[in-house]
Amino acid sequence: MSGQAKSRPNGMENIVIIGIGLIGGSFAKDIRRLRPKTQVLGIDANLEHLNEAEQLGIIDGTTTYQDLSKADMVIVSIPVDALVQELPKILDAVDDDCVVIDAGSTKALACKVVENHSKRRNFLACHPIAGTEFSGPSAALEGLYDGKTNIICEVEKTAFKLQERALELFQQLGMRIRYMNPEAHDKHIAYVSHLSHISSFMLGKTVIEKEKNERDIFDMAGSGFESTVRLAKSSPAMWTPIFEQNKENVVETLEEYILNLTEFKQLLLNDEFEKVYQEMDNTNRIKEILKGIPVGNEK
Repeated sequence: MSGQAKSRPNGMENIVIIGIGLIGGSFAKDIRRLRPKTQVLGIDANLEHLNEAEQLGIIDGTTTYQDLSKADMVIVSIPVDALVQELPKILDAVDDDCVVIDAGSTKALACKVVENHSKRRNFLACHPIAGTEFSGPSAALEGLYDGKTNIICEVEKTAFKLQERALELFQQLGMRIRYMNPEAHDKHIAYVSHLSHISSFMLGKTVIEKEKNERDIFDMAGSGFESTVRLAKSSPAMWTPIFEQNKENVVETLEEYILNLTEFKQLLLNDEFEKVYQEMDNTNRIKEILKGIPVGNEK
């Protein structure tokens, strides 16, 4: 039914979520809570995830690409390497009146692979800045997106009526919207998200390697260590493709970070503890910058 609204018995809306983990599962939970007449179906390459999501009542059932033509909305929450492979196929399969939303942590490549697709107008490139260090359907949380920022890229390339449908959902979820071009998004997110994950992974690596010789090191680890290394529990399957797609920006942030670490080390070696104090005191203003950012903005 090209270009026409679908017939929905009793106002039933069909939403398909591809990737039923923390992000997709949290969307599903809130949609089912906020829109009781909506049917939420899942697609996932991991059959155990699908079964678990059904058993937990996160989704109403499962579906396939062959039935995507019946969907009013498709939310794609899969690793970004899979996203760039699957997105053109998903757009091929949907009806002209369906909006396809992604949740990838990198945006430039995803936008590029569909820039000339005949259904580019159906795609809304998004990045909800929300998440935890956990993964899988059991990690899904109601209210995860309430108060969180959702970055939307190239909004002008999405059909207006489909934008409206997506924005209505985001408003129901309590999300704050920001518009940005894909390149700016990837550069900024490298600093505020990707670098923090690398730092956490490498801190964990450093401590694990030291722990081989000092077995009681974890007995001494307090809440400071736990909160700093928490992101190292994140899924490598999700984060490796993110680092690959955003390599140029990530390397730039790492170079700046390593330079700061090297300079701090030199201050210690030179016994310049007044400057050590000043470095930390100057950085304390991060408290004011971060004030008001909701907990859970890690992704």
